[in-house]
Amino acid sequence: MPALALLPGAWPRAVVVVLALALLAVAAVGWRDDHGELPALPRLAVHLLAALAVGAVWLWPTAQSWPGLWWWLVPIAIVFAGSINAHNFMDGIDAILALQALFVLIGYALLARFAQQPALTGAALASAAACLGFLVFNLPPARIFMGDVGSGMLGLLLAAFAGLLVQRAPELLWACVILPSAFLTDAALTLASRVASGRRWYTAHREHLYQWMARVLGSHARTDMAYVLWNLIVVAPAAFAAARWPDHGLLSCIAVYACGAIAWWIGKRACLSGMRRRAHVAA
Repeated sequence: MPALALLPGAWPRAVVVVLALALLAVAAVGWRDDHGELPALPRLAVHLLAALAVGAVWLWPTAQSWPGLWWWLVPIAIVFAGSINAHNFMDGIDAILALQALFVLIGYALLARFAQQPALTGAALASAAACLGFLVFNLPPARIFMGDVGSGMLGLLLAAFAGLLVQRAPELLWACVILPSAFLTDAALTLASRVASGRRWYTAHREHLYQWMARVLGSHARTDMAYVLWNLIVVAPAAFAAARWPDHGLLSCIAVYACGAIAWWIGKRACLSGMRRRAHVAA
């Protein structure tokens, strides 16, 4: 975080202060939820307020010239709050979130370097180093866990870094959207399936693809490796293509999310079939 204010190409102090306070607010409500179940409404309210604050300081420089941009504050805040909750939902087995955050943060650092943004490069690399240090103790079998404190903060931080990068280099929008696609696809499709079936989307559950894979494979490490390989083989090349040829960035983004959706659908059915076979053998 200090890199955003101290390195060359730094952001205004107001942006850094608001982002820090928003992260602390998300961490505080996460800590409260970790130490005793907190109702969904106040938790979501804090997430939305934090997202609104970050979105407001992000829009402020441009909105001074184009006041109509303020209409974008609500959808931007929803996206940021969605990132908080998506990463919270996806923090259900050892190391998966730390590995995902490490991958995305390194990707953002490379994009920021490409866009000649040293402050954001330094902030992303420092955050990646923190994830790497945590990962040493979070690899299966984990000795420490993020909880809602870490997952919520990471969700907001990743969204904020992407927003700051796009503010200075709009042509990198689709590359920034592609990098977290593995988590966003799993979270979004699982949420959609729960809503479509009439279940409470905001309650705890074990229906994400990674959770099914962990049960069928019987291993957190194998499930983590599957997501890592997907990121390296599919997501990283797509993000590179979107950054290298920004005119085709939207096409790359659609392609990688479509591939992710297909993989989610196939993986979910393969896991269900595996569980049925296992139940049949046990019977």
